[in-house]
Amino acid sequence: MKKIILTFFVSCSISSAFSQAPTIIQKDPEIEQMVKEVSPDSLQAYIRGLVSFGTRHTVSTQKDPQRGVGAAKNWVLQKFNQFAQQSGGRLTARIDSATYQPDNRRVTIPINLGNVIATLKGTDPKDNRIFVISGHMDSRRSDVMDATGDSPGANDDGSGTAAVIECARIMSKHSFPATIMFVAITGEEQGLIGARYLAEKAKKENWNIEAILNNDIIGSNNSNGTNIINNTQIRVFSEGMPAYEMDKNGAAIWQYGLENDGKSRQLARYVKEVGERYLDNLEVVMIYRNDRFGRGGDHTPFVENGFAAVRVTEMNENFYHQHQDIRTEKGISYGDLIEYMDFEYLRKNTAMNLANLASLAKAPAMPHK
Repeated sequence: MKKIILTFFVSCSISSAFSQAPTIIQKDPEIEQMVKEVSPDSLQAYIRGLVSFGTRHTVSTQKDPQRGVGAAKNWVLQKFNQFAQQSGGRLTARIDSATYQPDNRRVTIPINLGNVIATLKGTDPKDNRIFVISGHMDSRRSDVMDATGDSPGANDDGSGTAAVIECARIMSKHSFPATIMFVAITGEEQGLIGARYLAEKAKKENWNIEAILNNDIIGSNNSNGTNIINNTQIRVFSEGMPAYEMDKNGAAIWQYGLENDGKSRQLARYVKEVGERYLDNLEVVMIYRNDRFGRGGDHTPFVENGFAAVRVTEMNENFYHQHQDIRTEKGISYGDLIEYMDFEYLRKNTAMNLANLASLAKAPAMPHK
């Protein structure tokens, strides 16, 4: 009897040991190496370059070679073309421009609306999938119509634009079956007009975009409201189901409980799993909304046009350094200045994007019915 009891406890101990064994996390060695190459120094240099143009307001000057959104667009294009030299001819870059007429809202004169796009062509001629990373390069002051005053936009959204540039720098040295687009968007602060132009163009021309990772405000680690300092979490916003799907398939969605399973929500789940697989000390927090209350981002026009798109945003926003003129009032410093950024945090968030882009572009296409 004692032998039976002893055998039982030994068996339980072995079973418990196996059940508590750490999970083996599989990583792609090539992606792991790319993640290690993300540099906080490079990111800081990109943001210093963007800030140096004084303002990047969408309606600011297009002709001054050293100030305004026109100079900033040319600078980003120059960066992309520099990386193209190491791509074996696979990376090409352009400014996709269009004339935008006054809309009686946030644009009062005709403007040259231009998104800077670098395209890393996929190596599989049978694979027409496109994966997009974006950030908006335009900036604003307290008065969204002020196109002349200084508006550094270091974090909003120099951080997202820097992430796009850094991903292009590293990924241009590698090849992927699917195509990757690196996009610096303008017009976000004037009503998402640059993203809307691109999303509508993509739909009209039947681009097979399978995922958009939109990065907007990803480089600061603290909140003015709570004084929380946290560089270990990043938020990913995603909608559960597009409104047009609810209208068309409401009964089936209700019957099968699909309200949480739209394309963007599934993409967010993927972003979390892959991001946390490749990055230490970073939790990807899924937010079950398309965006923050009363706010908007460049992923939304893509969602509205039927694409899977999510917004990546820092965990704790600081509104002293967002949409503010540079000033000091009652001992509080306002303005979106570079000194309020955390470049190690931005490194992790950029690397999280890179890991996801590379994993998506290397993966086989989803099966079709």
